[in-house]
Amino acid sequence: MTQPRYKRVLLKLSGEALMGEAAFGISHKVLDYLATEIGKIASLGVEIGMVIGAGNLFRGVSGSAEGMDRASADNMGMLATVMNSLALKDALDKAGIPTAVLSAIPMETVCEPYSRRRALEHFAAGHAVIFAAGTGNPYFTTDTAGVLRGLEINAELICKATRVDGVYDKDPLKHDDAVKFNELTFRQVLDKELKVMDASAISLAMENNHTLLVFDLNIPGNIERAVCGEQVGTLIKGE
Repeated sequence: MTQPRYKRVLLKLSGEALMGEAAFGISHKVLDYLATEIGKIASLGVEIGMVIGAGNLFRGVSGSAEGMDRASADNMGMLATVMNSLALKDALDKAGIPTAVLSAIPMETVCEPYSRRRALEHFAAGHAVIFAAGTGNPYFTTDTAGVLRGLEINAELICKATRVDGVYDKDPLKHDDAVKFNELTFRQVLDKELKVMDASAISLAMENNHTLLVFDLNIPGNIERAVCGEQVGTLIKGE
């Protein structure tokens, strides 16, 4: 039987991942795929925390670029993450994985307000937890929220599941000569201005000496491989 290396993990998912082949919205096919992949590690007894973006519905930076006030645009983006979180919860619940959504912006008619204590109680009860509404503050991305929540819940591994199989020196979807890094330091990521996570998220992980793992979400079994300690994607750590 496969044995997990990590007991508790934080999985950062992009909102774009939920679109599937569409240009906008939420794909039920993708939700079912995610439920299957997350179910693989839930069956191993791994405690799972998740943060999901909102790029499939609304991106605060884009709204700001169109002339909207940045704080207002970011608030809209945070609300969009709640919609994505509820959709993912529904898929996980249907797959037999009891899941709670904890929102940094209180909206108790649809989900629970976030507190670290409540998150730990859900883990103790065997539930997966989705952390919605980012940090609850404008000007912070869901990447930063992912690292922050991972640190708060003492996750042993913080993962960013993306559309490519690791970190490259430039976008491999646009450049055939892009070079992949198997391992990087936080300082290298910042100095090279690699677009894996925003600088705030990388700095927060670096200051707390917490390893990050970036891998391709679309390869079946990758989440399980990562949790079991296999070499997948790109590892980012301290000096």
